[in-house]
Parts: sequence; C-alpha cells; structure tokens
Amino acid sequence: MSVLFALVTAALIVGGSLFALVAAIGINRLPDLYTRMHAASKAGTVGSGLLLLAVGLHAGDVATLARALAAFFFFILTAPVSAHLLARAAHKVGYPLTRMSVCDDLKKDGS
Repeated sequence: MSVLFALVTAALIVGGSLFALVAAIGINRLPDLYTRMHAASKAGTVGSGLLLLAVGLHAGDVATLARALAAFFFFILTAPVSAHLLARAAHKVGYPLTRMSVCDDLKKDGS
C-alpha cells in the first residue's frame, strides 16, 4: 500500500511540475499581458494544486491532508478569478493587446 501512495505522490509531483514548467514557459514566451496572465493563472493553478495534493498525500497525516485539500480548493477557486480581475483592470487603464489579437471582447462592453 505504501508503494501505491509513493507512486501516486510521484505522479502528482511530476504532473504538477510539468504544469508549472508550462506556466513558466508561457510567461516568458507569450506576447502580451493578457496571454501571459492566462498561462500563469491556468497552468500555474493546476500545477500548484497538484503539488499541494502531493504534499498532503506524502505527509500521511489526516490533518495535513485536510489543510492541503482546503488550500487546493481555495487556490482553485480564487486564482482564476483574481487573474480575470487583474486583466480587466489592465484593460480599463488601456494596456494594449498584441497585434496578433483578432478580437477584443471587453471593448464591446464599453468598459
């Protein structure tokens, strides 16, 4: 049974690390604030969530697992919302989209 927990923990760590790597590459390679924020909020959130679950399982303590699960759900619920609000605020102050963008949905709202 401990081998199964070790394999699941290792898979969660590798998966979380790969998502964090994709987020880091996206932040460095994408052309503007909005696409960078998308990479950071989506891939970074999933990567951090998987790493939190790995920590909770590896600890082997119910209290630590409960805290890791609470942090996981809190992070999954709040990180995309905060990224959306930051992008909306950047749009309101006039931060430009990249020339490759074909549609500005927020401009249609008038906000």
